[in-house]
Amino acid sequence: MAYTGAVRRQSFLSLLGLSLLSSPVVLFAADPVKLPAKEKLHLYLLIGQSNMAGRGVVEEQDKTPHPRVLKFTKENTWAPATDPLHFDKPTIAGVGLGSSFGRAMADANPEVTVGLIPCAVGGTPLSRWSKGGDLYQQALVRAKLALKDGTLKGILWHQGENDAGTEQLAKTYGERLAKMVSDLRADLAAGEVPFVAGQLGEYLKREDKDGKPSYWPLVNEQIAALSKTVTRSAVVPSTGLKPKSDIVHFDTPSLREFGRRYAEAMKQLQAK
Repeated sequence: MAYTGAVRRQSFLSLLGLSLLSSPVVLFAADPVKLPAKEKLHLYLLIGQSNMAGRGVVEEQDKTPHPRVLKFTKENTWAPATDPLHFDKPTIAGVGLGSSFGRAMADANPEVTVGLIPCAVGGTPLSRWSKGGDLYQQALVRAKLALKDGTLKGILWHQGENDAGTEQLAKTYGERLAKMVSDLRADLAAGEVPFVAGQLGEYLKREDKDGKPSYWPLVNEQIAALSKTVTRSAVVPSTGLKPKSDIVHFDTPSLREFGRRYAEAMKQLQAK
């Protein structure tokens, strides 16, 4: 009888082992992120094209999250904010300005947790970010999902390289951007939530590889004048920031510095 019982126990353990091996449940999954009260989770929407998404080289320091900075993942869940934050192009997405921004905002207010909502997509025009565009709608959906857990405190924008190809697009950039901000604030029921835009890199060439003119200086002029048409907005200069070897994207140190500049601009707007 003892032998039979041992066999039965062994059979049970063997079956249990097989069941666990075949089960889709991850037994040792990381604990879910513990969120603070809704009013203590300060959310920031990150939108634009590749220089917002980030193409900087990920280094060891970028893999260590700040204890009070989270990111809204592709799966619409919260996770520690390590780089890359964005997932628009997984093979090349890297360090962006969002992480240093988030760290600076969290350090400035020890009572809150910062939640970053990455939505930027490289190589995209303003038209796709305007109301009716696919990326506008995508950002709106993700922001509303994140807002179930926190409170929107600001919107970060970096885009314009894609609209610098023609003089007409460059000349109307400011007007079209102001309309986007107005629509986005209304659709998020966010009132006059602070909006911070960064200027394009001053290193950009005035001609593309085919010799066609680039009107990026005109786009930068339009961005610089944004506060005249958009309330509670600020513009972050790109002065002194350097590019990668492609002369299109900011390098990693410059993106970290850019994020800190965005944070200073955001804090000033929030203080008003």
